[in-house]
Amino acid sequence: MTEQHRFGTTVAPITCHAWNKQKNQIAISPNNQEVHIYEKSGSEWKITDNLAQHDLRVMGIDWAPNTNRIVTCSADRNAYVWNQDSDKKWKPTLVLLRINRAATCVKWSPDENKFAVGSGARLVSVCYFESENDWWVSKHIKKPLRSTVTALDWHPNNTLLVVGSTDFKVRVFSAHIKDIESAPEPTPWGSKTTLGTLLAEFSNSSSGGGWVQSVSFSPDGNKICWVAHDSTVNVADASKGNATIKLRTEFLPFMSCTWVSNNSIVAAGHSCVPVLYHHVDNGIVFSAKLDASQKKESGGLSAMKMFHSLDKQARSESSDTSIHSIHQNAITCICLYDGTKASCKKLSTSGLDGLLVIWDINSLERSIQGLKIV
Repeated sequence: MTEQHRFGTTVAPITCHAWNKQKNQIAISPNNQEVHIYEKSGSEWKITDNLAQHDLRVMGIDWAPNTNRIVTCSADRNAYVWNQDSDKKWKPTLVLLRINRAATCVKWSPDENKFAVGSGARLVSVCYFESENDWWVSKHIKKPLRSTVTALDWHPNNTLLVVGSTDFKVRVFSAHIKDIESAPEPTPWGSKTTLGTLLAEFSNSSSGGGWVQSVSFSPDGNKICWVAHDSTVNVADASKGNATIKLRTEFLPFMSCTWVSNNSIVAAGHSCVPVLYHHVDNGIVFSAKLDASQKKESGGLSAMKMFHSLDKQARSESSDTSIHSIHQNAITCICLYDGTKASCKKLSTSGLDGLLVIWDINSLERSIQGLKIV
């Protein structure tokens, strides 16, 4: 069971999207320098605000559910934190990123007291609020990053950060800011908490390799998964000595991934369908495509009649550009919609076709014989 939504009067690719806590509002970027806020009214989505502070294409959006703040980053090298004022309009607060290349991705920490911004400047800006000057300041994680940061995600302890980049590497860093938080308890990733400490590094360059597109910490924080441009899904487990498992899939490269339970991953990308994988002791197992769309029938025409019809219209079968899936172009973003990484019931995807789809994982689980998410 799925829900399909479109926004606005024109079809534009959706670069990224984020939900508020109640899931009755959504922030999307229509592949330009703007962020549109929509609110659901009955069965329709109505635009309530347009965040137009950026000068170049917005690359990342994240909505902090508990503090109701939005953070955006852009190719203009800037990030803004947006707060609602008394008239329900969103007002920006400056973030001092101190970068000289595009900001590529952004993510609030679990406690929502800081966020991280990846960039083409080969660094991560860990940002926190400085009340004296009423702005957000940043500290940098640099070494040993050697290329553009494409993806990042926070550990549940609010301190560790997993970073993926185009140097074919996935790294786990400490992102502890001693000015605003106390030192966390040790984890299987290590006990050092100094900002920028490299706790683990994994290479995606074996057997051809590919740059990393998306990363995600597991609900318990002991594992990370990532997808790369070589059409692989990967899992590393700190509780087993950083043991790494790679699955080379039959699909086109994935662009986004997330855990939906402590042993299950959903990934989506250029094949236009979300795919569910299950992590077991000895590997990563394909479970199901979440999109059960079937190939369109030819209306009962025989092969000879289809041939004559095509011949009369002077066209070939290859002129049909539609594909047999709900999304008609690459999926660029996956967000949790109902539940958490530990037990996700629904998730949403958006893509270059301008469509947003909400997938009911529980319903799909029941419809697939023998499939269980544990």
